[in-house]
Amino acid sequence: MGLFDRLRTGLTETDEDRLAAEIRGWADSVPGSIRLADCPSREPVTVAGVVRRITVVPAQGGETLEALVFDGTGEVTVVWMGRRVIPGLNLGTRVVLRGVLGEAPGGRRIVNPTFEFAA
Repeated sequence: MGLFDRLRTGLTETDEDRLAAEIRGWADSVPGSIRLADCPSREPVTVAGVVRRITVVPAQGGETLEALVFDGTGEVTVVWMGRRVIPGLNLGTRVVLRGVLGEAPGGRRIVNPTFEFAA
């Protein structure tokens, strides 16, 4: 890529594009993780991403905690049943999730994954 191309890309690139590229670079560096865009459904996966949204949803048998996680290539809704809060889980937190990714009417979901916070 020439100097002119790099300059033009730098001027037309949005903050969101730069943030997505930064997150994608970090997520790709996590050993064993798969990009959300490449994840198969109904198979155990390890994904890494950043929390974009956290919601507590009232349900029949109790509440569920939902977090929208973005890895620079796609998003997944992570659901923890019976939880209202997870200490350390905040907007912008980097997480590594291990679970089974499934398709749902609202999009892709992982229910009750194991997780760890990353630096």
